Amino acid sequence: MPAMKRKLNEHDVPEATEQPPLPDSTFASFGLEPRLLRGIRDQKWAAPQPIQSKAIPLALEGKDILGRSGTGTGKTAAYLLPILHNILRRNQRETSALILTPTKELASQITKVAKSLAAHCGDSIRVQNIAGKESAVVQRAQLAELPDIVVATPARANANMNNGALSLKNLAHLVVDEADLVMGYGFQEDLENIARNIPQGVQVFLMSATLNTELETLSGLLCRDPVILKLDDSENDSQRVKQYVIKCGEEEKFLLIYALFLLKLIKGKTIVFVADVERSYRVKLFLEQFSIKSCVLNSELPLTSRLHIVEEFNKNIYDILIASDENEILGAREKDDSKPPKKKAKGGKQDTGVSRGIDFLNVSNVLNFDLPTSYKSYFHRIGRTARAGKSGTAISFVIPKEKYRKHKPTTIPQCENDEEVLRKIEKHQKDGQKLEDYGFDMKKLEPFRYRFADALRAVTRIAVREARVKELRSELLKSQKLSRYFEENPETAEQLRHDQVLHHPARIQSHLKHVPDYLLPGGRKPEDIGFVGLEKERTDKRRIVKRKGRVVRARNGKVDPLKTFNKKGRGKK
Repeated sequence: MPAMKRKLNEHDVPEATEQPPLPDSTFASFGLEPRLLRGIRDQKWAAPQPIQSKAIPLALEGKDILGRSGTGTGKTAAYLLPILHNILRRNQRETSALILTPTKELASQITKVAKSLAAHCGDSIRVQNIAGKESAVVQRAQLAELPDIVVATPARANANMNNGALSLKNLAHLVVDEADLVMGYGFQEDLENIARNIPQGVQVFLMSATLNTELETLSGLLCRDPVILKLDDSENDSQRVKQYVIKCGEEEKFLLIYALFLLKLIKGKTIVFVADVERSYRVKLFLEQFSIKSCVLNSELPLTSRLHIVEEFNKNIYDILIASDENEILGAREKDDSKPPKKKAKGGKQDTGVSRGIDFLNVSNVLNFDLPTSYKSYFHRIGRTARAGKSGTAISFVIPKEKYRKHKPTTIPQCENDEEVLRKIEKHQKDGQKLEDYGFDMKKLEPFRYRFADALRAVTRIAVREARVKELRSELLKSQKLSRYFEENPETAEQLRHDQVLHHPARIQSHLKHVPDYLLPGGRKPEDIGFVGLEKERTDKRRIVKRKGRVVRARNGKVDPLKTFNKKGRGKK
């Protein structure tokens, strides 16, 4: 692939490169239902992505498919379009498709795409998401209407299957999206039970960003003779990412992120990855000192809030999203692949973080504020940019061994092995990929140090804790499930609102918002305006009466005691 230059349009969104479609590769050439083609037109998809061009014809033939393709490359539509087409052709009221995902966020995203593609199908296609926190009674009522497509986590699907609410006797299609994560999240028992209860001849789709032994195990459990589609689009996307490394001290991370955003050294939408929830709020509060807006996405927030934040980020309401990736499953597995991960709780409630599953739109930059513990996590993170033919930038802050624990207020244990992780990342770079030194001259940031230190001191542990509590209070007030409780207990809601606006977690310092030109690297020096006297120039037009070289009184007749030698205020006559 020829080298590609990074290019942003007037909205700071990376431009897509011209990629001619494959011969005869159009959605209409697949013979899809006209109503689906109208839904595709609404999505403004000009031509099929590579995974779609290969998977859709095979799926329409009834083949089982095991596909490897990166997130955001069109996997969802690759299995949804053939399923929707077959449901419309059968025209029977029954649950004929089950889509299994590892997380509620991904389930919600798939449901939204399915409804958008079927927007012109009326009541012919009904999609139901049961991955949420609805009660068993509510889900039983939802499934009693026999939706054509059911989207769920394996645990929810298995539970509803066991209590008789979900019937699989007429199932025609089974999809496992992000299949490697599904197997890694303690869902194996649920999947085995589902596999025992599905009828023979069910078409199976296994979609994943990677092909590994877990996926092969799942394939043997569910598939007959799957067609394996191993696309190189994820590698190609990675090659379009310009990767940079900045080696710095622990406190200098905050100085660098301040400089990058305030001086606009990086443009466009940015995802900042940090180590944990506490760290995400610390970075957010630090940036607020300089009036830099950002939003936080972490596992501590409720599902609806997380989905709302992603939606606002995709709508360009926020240009900076700070994401904590503390529960990244691949990072944990990297340490010891011989031990299977433990199931955290019944139902597999383990969070993927945000480096997999959820689709973010038009991300120009990925900033690894804290380097992950695994090279696999690193590549999944930088895969958030340079999607669908676009270019992107990935910048990683790395703490050298000799600088670790030199600034205790900003030290975290995860940074201890940064250099070792960096070596693994360099070792696993594919052809056409490389890590470059950003070449940042830290001396040019010396004028900013006093401002940065002042802002960092304002972000205390108490401020971070209050920010987390304030965010949760806000989410409680917006919760639909608690709305009735607040109606019956208005004093509780009033207390929450009062506490929410009582004070800001960190002390905002307005003088930090503006940067004088003389502080900028290579900026203007203060202009030389010549000699300025200490005495203020007289601006009044009063005529002074002088007698024998001595001031006595002004024209208005009043005596100025300071201009006489008489303490009584009378000049000599």
